[in-house]
Amino acid sequence: MAASNSASQEKPGLSLLGIINLSMGFLGIQMAFGLQNGNASRILSNFGADVHQLSWFWIVAPLTGLLVQPIVGHFSDKTWTRMGRRKPFFLTGAILASLGLIFLPNANIVAGESLQAIQFIGISVILWIAIAFLALMDASVNISMEPFRALVGDMLPRRQSTLGFSVQTILISVGAIIGSFLPWAFTNWMGIPNVAEAGTVPPNVVWSFYSGALILMATILYTIATVKEYPPAQFEAFQSPEPQDKPPEKSRGMSDIFRDLLRMPTRMRRLGLVQFFSWFALFTMWVYTTSALATHQYGLMPTDTHSEAFNEAGDHAGFLFGWYNFFALVFAFLLTPLARVTSRKFTHILALICGGLGLLSIYFIMDPQWLILSMVGIGFAWASILSMPYALLVDSLPPRKMGVYMGIFNFFIVIPQIINALIGGPIINLFFDDYAIYYLVFGGVLFILAALFTLRIREPLFGEKEVLDREAH
Repeated sequence: MAASNSASQEKPGLSLLGIINLSMGFLGIQMAFGLQNGNASRILSNFGADVHQLSWFWIVAPLTGLLVQPIVGHFSDKTWTRMGRRKPFFLTGAILASLGLIFLPNANIVAGESLQAIQFIGISVILWIAIAFLALMDASVNISMEPFRALVGDMLPRRQSTLGFSVQTILISVGAIIGSFLPWAFTNWMGIPNVAEAGTVPPNVVWSFYSGALILMATILYTIATVKEYPPAQFEAFQSPEPQDKPPEKSRGMSDIFRDLLRMPTRMRRLGLVQFFSWFALFTMWVYTTSALATHQYGLMPTDTHSEAFNEAGDHAGFLFGWYNFFALVFAFLLTPLARVTSRKFTHILALICGGLGLLSIYFIMDPQWLILSMVGIGFAWASILSMPYALLVDSLPPRKMGVYMGIFNFFIVIPQIINALIGGPIINLFFDDYAIYYLVFGGVLFILAALFTLRIREPLFGEKEVLDREAH
């Protein structure tokens, strides 16, 4: 009998260190994201962007994810090299992302004096260059990111999937904490200035991005050096056998992505709706927290983007982002035992409600120092968003298409961000007079709405028994 029709072998479990090695590179990736999330709006504002323009410039980040991740997932499913199946994508993405980290805060230097006063369709050339490097950085991070998700599915047996994604969340949180705190730490611990001349980026941010590039490369190389992926024959032996009366599907190249999109499992569709509202809220927080703090807690006008107080608000936004990632790190250790006592579904619902309350509370807490309390709920939500949807999803996916389906699942992450990028600025400008705090409140409501949609996932609220039956097909 052919190997493909024989009973599949069970993947061996990995030690805790082995599971950590799988996702160590994600620490560097999330450090890059932490730097981007906490500082991209500030950098663009330093280069002259208005608050209602910020979401339009941020659109390059989710748009590149929409285009890159399913393509990378598709090709990583079919790639077998001497280096491995997913590793070539890790390395390529890390090199390009590091270049983006180095050049994004130096867009004014790249432009040079001759281009600094030139505009194209009403936007300065410096801003266009910064947007280009932001796109490069985000596209490159996406090249690395989804293969890391797929690697956990490739290497771990089903019984370790929740643990694997929880460990990944812990490492993601560590990276994000470092990235978020760096500008604040460089200023408060090393005395590096956090204010610069108009049209330039403060030195504390520039050096933070340099550090991020270094750590990103180091952690990616660590995973490449310590993880040995299964060769094709051994990987095939771990897969469930195909029915003997079912002919193998013929590959049609890139059109396979669209075919797989139409055939996505029911559970994936339902989780997609949860992801949509969750990531709409997250994008709102990342883009507008600096402006919201500057106007609501620091009392500045929306047009004041060069003062010392604005840069203090920017540092404090990064400081708070570091704290929500710290709380996410703490909660990541609790996710697996909490899900075991209740369920993955209940854990995610609880986390999203906490995130909604945390984001709503930013409106009511006027002392910036006490906003750390808001970050507790947001951290709980972030920890769960990074792991529970994937733990709920992975068992319903065909192993041979793990990469492409992880890439397609990313649609439900990037599409809400693209929509938010298109409508967020006009909403804030037309309805809120450029005061972004009210849009953060809206984001809190969407977190709670995402929690309600999680109820549609067919798994008991309490008990470990999984109900995958028809949803897996």
